[in-house]
Amino acid sequence: MRRLRIIEHMSLDGVIQHSADDGDFRHSDWTVPYRTPAGRDAMLAAYGGSFDLLLGRRTYDLWSAYWPKAPSSPMADRLNAATKYVATHRPESLEWGPFESLGPDIVEGVRHIKAQDGPDLVLSGSSTLTSTLLEHGLADEVLLAVYPVLLGTGKRFFAEGTPARSFELVSTKAFPSGIIFTTYKVAGPLKTLSDHHDQQEASK
Repeated sequence: MRRLRIIEHMSLDGVIQHSADDGDFRHSDWTVPYRTPAGRDAMLAAYGGSFDLLLGRRTYDLWSAYWPKAPSSPMADRLNAATKYVATHRPESLEWGPFESLGPDIVEGVRHIKAQDGPDLVLSGSSTLTSTLLEHGLADEVLLAVYPVLLGTGKRFFAEGTPARSFELVSTKAFPSGIIFTTYKVAGPLKTLSDHHDQQEASK
């Protein structure tokens, strides 16, 4: 069974959008001033030495315009070598490989891939796909690299209507640049005050 890890770079107000190519966005490359060797090494470790990618079509198109032409580096080499599983209605137009389409049913496609032998899966960049994975219990971990900035506009990590969920803290690490890496395990449905009260009553 393959594990699925969601990894996102985000602002304090939850924006994950980085590029003006991805819609009308005024703050391109806002992560660049905070990049450090320590942060790079931590992100490489989070991705792992071997992994496959799960990508929405928009993210796939943005990444395929950059990474195949990027200079060789540990991150570029790993991303280019990874199999890209892509949510798309136009699989015939995919070029950055190796790749596979998730098929017409994204949920069943991800379930099938997770059931196979192979490296862990990493999802980055797709808020819509993130919401779908959480709704159907397909994500195992969420790693957030939170930057000390407010952007005020842009695509946010969780799309409106994402089902309520609770998470358990796995680890957290702060860097001198102000970035905080926090990893959560997906725990299940949201627990509320009434749920807590019911548990207390049941334990009496």
